[in-house]
Amino acid sequence: MDEILNFEQVSLQRKNRFILQNINWQVKPKENWAILGLNGAGKTTLLKMIHGDLWPTSGQLTVLDQVFGKTNIPALKRRIGWVSSALQDWLHQGDLVEQIVLSGKFASIGLYEKYTAKEMQEAKTTLERLGGTKLLGKTYQILSQGERQLVLIARALMAKPELLILDEPCNGLDLFAREQLLNKITMIANQADSPALLMVSHYTEELLPCFDHLMLLKKGEIYKRGKRAELLTPEVLGDFYGAPIKLLTAADKRVIVYPG
Repeated sequence: MDEILNFEQVSLQRKNRFILQNINWQVKPKENWAILGLNGAGKTTLLKMIHGDLWPTSGQLTVLDQVFGKTNIPALKRRIGWVSSALQDWLHQGDLVEQIVLSGKFASIGLYEKYTAKEMQEAKTTLERLGGTKLLGKTYQILSQGERQLVLIARALMAKPELLILDEPCNGLDLFAREQLLNKITMIANQADSPALLMVSHYTEELLPCFDHLMLLKKGEIYKRGKRAELLTPEVLGDFYGAPIKLLTAADKRVIVYPG
């Protein structure tokens, strides 16, 4: 595969207003990208476009070598793992966690296709490898927010995706649950057969070192994109936020930004 993603002059317009404008961006195999931006920057809209839920108004979008307008979107979605808190509202709350994990194999909400005992065991094993053994046999509705996010990651991995999208995966988690979840993401990134990772966040401290590339998105346009080390600087981030900031680099190479 030549490229994971290729945006060529992609724009999305609604009611004479640009939600995204002139997006030019390429993601190559073995690159992990993070997208950073404030509320209203267009981050989630960009992810929905990649997932095939929204269509560009103009420009050409290629995902996993499939050109939009010339490919089967449902088939493409099966190659993409999707983790988002918004997904929790669509899931069947009374389903067992292993059923929800297995549904990821079919890119469906709920299980409607026949499955084998082997496939169900695969779902359980996928969750166990992420440290979720104690969740098996429980219904989704009784889980904590951190446990729910873990189940969503397992669900996303069931289809053995080539691209794993993490849409603010730490949203709503406390400090300890957040760190546990970030450790799981690091574990996935370190696997030899890891999918390409794409993560959206409001907070720089959630951008793990495995995310070696960074896009700064502002008001629907790319402010800057490139290597992580080149963009996580006081000068670049101060200009990006339009306000004085202070920057602290932690021992694990994660960067913490706060108003200065």
